[in-house]
Order: sequence, then C-alpha cells, then structure tokens
Amino acid sequence: MPALLELEDVARSYPMGRGEVHALRGISLRAGRGDYLALMGPSGSGKSTLLHLLGCLDRPTRGSYRIDGTDVATLDDEALSRLRNRKIGFVFQGFFLIPELNVAENVELPLVYQGVARAEREARAARALASVGLDPRREHRPRELSGGECQRAAIARALVGEPDLLLADEPTGNLDSRTGEEIMDVLDGLHAKGVTVVLVTHDAGKARRARRVIRIQDGVIAEEHAGAGRGASASPHAEPEAR
Repeated sequence: MPALLELEDVARSYPMGRGEVHALRGISLRAGRGDYLALMGPSGSGKSTLLHLLGCLDRPTRGSYRIDGTDVATLDDEALSRLRNRKIGFVFQGFFLIPELNVAENVELPLVYQGVARAEREARAARALASVGLDPRREHRPRELSGGECQRAAIARALVGEPDLLLADEPTGNLDSRTGEEIMDVLDGLHAKGVTVVLVTHDAGKARRARRVIRIQDGVIAEEHAGAGRGASASPHAEPEAR
C-alpha cells in the first residue's frame, strides 16, 4: 500500500522541573492507505502522545513524521492546521456535540469554519450521516440521542471533511459493551470502504478487529502482530483469544 504515515525515530519529551519526561523514545512506523491499526499499552506508555503526533496536534522533539509525503516539521502553525483539517478526522471518548444544534448542524460545523457553501455542507453532512446509519436522526438534538447515536454523530462529524485518516481515541470508552460493539462495527465498515483508521484502545478484543495491533511500552514499540481485520494475515506472535 502507498505510505500515508511514516515515522522515523520519533521521540517526544516534555520539561518537568529540572529534568524531562520522555513520553516517546524512538518510534518508527509506516502505515499505508487503507490500513487499520490498533495502538495498545498501559497508562503512561506513550500511546496518547503518539496519537497526538499522528493527528498533528503536537510535533516530535526528534525524528521525522511525514503524512502523505509531507514532513510536518517543515510546516508553520497555519499550514499544519490546514493539513490537519484537510487530512485528519478525530473521534474521542467524549462526544463533544453542541447541545443547541441538531445532529446535522453538529456534523456540518467543521465545514462552516472552512467557509464551505451551505448547499455543499448539507450534501456532505447527509453523506457522512448515511455512512454511519444516522440520517433518520439528523433533525434531533444530542439530548434526544442514545450514547451510541451520539458517538455515531461524532464519527460523522469527523468524516464530513472527507479525511484520509481517522484517529479514534477510546471511542467506546463511555458506552456499554453492546453499543461499543456497534460503534466498532461502524469503524470496521468505514475501513472496508477504504478509510485509514488508527484506534487507541485498552480492549484486546476490539484491538483484534484491526489489521495490525501495536503495543506501546515505555515510549517504544514493544510488539506488533496481525489482528483479524480485513487483509490481516496470521501471525505466529498473535495472542490467544481472551476468555
């Protein structure tokens, strides 16, 4: 697959008192278009820092990160913001929907900030909502939705800009197990349509849905093995099924 994400010896440290905290110590990773990655690791392992770097919300202290061939280190803040808005969609554990707006208006909001004309905003929002099975609820307010429907709306909002990359940070963390599985089905379906997905999760069962499962430990990649996602191959290092 053509490379969409390329990280070479990426490190990220933060000053703390008289010393530094080394969140990432040297990550090298390549992901192609249409890939599906799950990042796992204990709290403090560096997985959230890595996701922020992938989302261009932060910059490496050392090493290089290229997205679609562009080295983010060469971009000023304005250019980085444009790349982020054009290439990347974010889904978080919290839904962050505006309660005064209906579902369609929430989904359209990123396009409003981009100055997209109303007719095109509405058409793109309708496509995004249809892709997550939420078009019948487009006129409802967030308070009228279930938790799963709110997360579907948040996914549609992430997709409305037609990004190359969807980053999902514990997207089922606020949901019950059945609803969480439904949201994972949505992500699986988006990947099947060609969307590149990077998922952060603590749940090994959900991680196995990805093509590649990457474990982060102490700021480095400790292990990678194949998941059960579309296109994944069997791996001798795959973990046994959780009971």
